[in-house]
Amino acid sequence: MIGFLRCVGLLNAAIWFGAAIFFTFAAAPAAFSQDMRDLLGQQYYPYFSGAIAQILIARYFRLQMVCGVVALLHLAGERLYFGKSADKLRLGLLSGLVVISLAGSLWLQPMLKQLHHTKYALGTAPGDRERASQSFRAWHGASQAANLLMLAGLGVYLWRVANSAEPARFVSSAKFRS
Repeated sequence: MIGFLRCVGLLNAAIWFGAAIFFTFAAAPAAFSQDMRDLLGQQYYPYFSGAIAQILIARYFRLQMVCGVVALLHLAGERLYFGKSADKLRLGLLSGLVVISLAGSLWLQPMLKQLHHTKYALGTAPGDRERASQSFRAWHGASQAANLLMLAGLGVYLWRVANSAEPARFVSSAKFRS
């Protein structure tokens, strides 16, 4: 059972971290690449590249939520199996990662999607379009900062899961010597 729990926890943390690395450095930049500009054409590129990125971000946040739930279940499974409370650093880190994922999924991503739509909608007044554009840039910068924080946190979390100390099953004889 210990091996299964470790395997599930390590596999989940690796998938979560790997997905974050892939999204940040491969998938998201591809939506705004020159290849995408050539494919969509200069006229359609600004709106559709952002719309494609919004679809990718929504899927990314769903994956983050699944990985967060699996990580919480893994932590609960370790708690039940070992009968001791979880490592406070690991629990705090995991809680922070899940909160960032929830905030991004339920609040930030829908807001950026709405601002993107307002920025490119045909019936939008020029003043509203400019305000939406400025607001989008500011919130997009905040989301990038949160994503980098998430990457760092996931790297630490993966390291903690991979190097977690297993509890001693037996007490060494050195403990009883005086």
